[in-house]
Amino acid sequence: RGSTTVADGVVTKIAGIAIQEIDGVHALGGGAARALGTLREKVGQKDLTQGVSVEVGQTQVAVDVTLVVEYPHPLQDVADRARDAVYTAIEDLVGMEVTEVNITITDIHVPSDDADDDADQEPRVA
Repeated sequence: RGSTTVADGVVTKIAGIAIQEIDGVHALGGGAARALGTLREKVGQKDLTQGVSVEVGQTQVAVDVTLVVEYPHPLQDVADRARDAVYTAIEDLVGMEVTEVNITITDIHVPSDDADDDADQEPRVA
């Protein structure tokens, strides 16, 4: 009856969306990717694939994720929930078997970091 091919980018986006819904995940990607992502968001283009890479075979998928966790969430707990979300989303929506989901936590986000960033910016003159 024919075949269905799901592009790697679609699988990557599904994994990215699933992870962003996890409590305790502050951002996806490492430092440079997050900086670029911040610029994109300011012009209204959120990158849902930032920090996620996939290897898609005929019937199986392997996923690598880089993320930043909100302090004081337990790192292993956030990683486990993110991993479970990726497995569920890809298996349910794409219909492919997930062989592994590797999580790399590159940083933690402390709420006071936002206040420091705001203080570093020059005041706006109205």
